[in-house]
Amino acid sequence: MSKVRTTLTIDENVLRAVKLRAAATGEGESKLIEDAVRRDLGLDTLRDLWAKVEPMAEAEAMGLALEAQQASRERAGSKRR
Repeated sequence: MSKVRTTLTIDENVLRAVKLRAAATGEGESKLIEDAVRRDLGLDTLRDLWAKVEPMAEAEAMGLALEAQQASRERAGSKRR
């Protein structure tokens, strides 16, 4: 994954906390900030979830999609009555 340099304005107390955590853990300030942003956006959660998903055969996936479509149509039809 490529990295880009950026400038941001951040509360000085937040930056102080980042610097203290970086010093305590031995991690870089940029890594700590990036990790926090990733957690807040849920980026790692999505990656972790996709990593746990087992591949599904195309026929099985199509069958599940058709079942879901049919169930949705049946629910919509019962609401109209």
